[in-house]
Amino acid sequence: MPHPRARVTLAALVAPVALVTVLATALAGCSGSPAPKASSSASPGSASASSSPSASAPSLAAIPAAPKPEACYALTLKQLAQPTNDSPAASCSSDHDVQTFYVGTLDTTVDGHNLAIDSPRVQRQLEQTCPRQLGRYLGGSSQTLDLSRFHTVWFSPTLEQSEQGASWFRCDLIAFSHADKLAALPPPKKLKGALASSSALDRFGLCGTAAPGARGFSRVICAEKHSWKAISTIGLAGGRRYPGVAHVRDAGDSACKQQAQARSGNSLKYQYGWEWPTGRQWAGGQHYGFCWVPS
Repeated sequence: MPHPRARVTLAALVAPVALVTVLATALAGCSGSPAPKASSSASPGSASASSSPSASAPSLAAIPAAPKPEACYALTLKQLAQPTNDSPAASCSSDHDVQTFYVGTLDTTVDGHNLAIDSPRVQRQLEQTCPRQLGRYLGGSSQTLDLSRFHTVWFSPTLEQSEQGASWFRCDLIAFSHADKLAALPPPKKLKGALASSSALDRFGLCGTAAPGARGFSRVICAEKHSWKAISTIGLAGGRRYPGVAHVRDAGDSACKQQAQARSGNSLKYQYGWEWPTGRQWAGGQHYGFCWVPS
């Protein structure tokens, strides 16, 4: 199953947050205003299903060349939302915000027939492969990836390139510095395995400019100035159907409270914020919430 948080939507979602200050045995809780969510998924192609009879193979000279692994690019959010991209590669030693980390080959033949490059079956290969390869490339645990600002987008050949015999696809890596702004990336040699370090989230993690849900709150990469930090993800039980706000709100609150208290040295006074997934996020595969504490 694809890693839910390794996919990216460029549109913000709303994630509710419960912000709590604990003093002695008394709890004072208030629900904050909705916090913007920068994580979900960007569809790499249309959802139309089509197929055509197998044609004779094109000559090797006519097949468009595949992208190069670890190529770097400077792209806009609008370009990242498109299913194809023909922008020229940039120098990895200069400013860039996108890097190809994996190039693969699509299986477009079923029962002797060629599927269109934008068919759901072909596109599912990208949706499953790129998130899995992202985790392998960056290293670290699945929770570390969830807590990072890294995401993956993917590009396939154009219909014209596909008709010429191209069957490659490329998985690209991006990181958000703010909700709608990409972070500059280090060179590939420094990016590969970046999440394997114990201090990786101090630079690439999910942080906030204020308490989650409070006025002035914005998601930022932890390398930027911040006052709160997401310290863990808490998995929530349930099937494909959203369990409901009341369930997900209560399900992770106790665990988050315990984690915050432990980090405070079991002090009688501490703060934490429990951010649970929305129904839309749940449907997209995010069956967990974020536990926040002051940084």
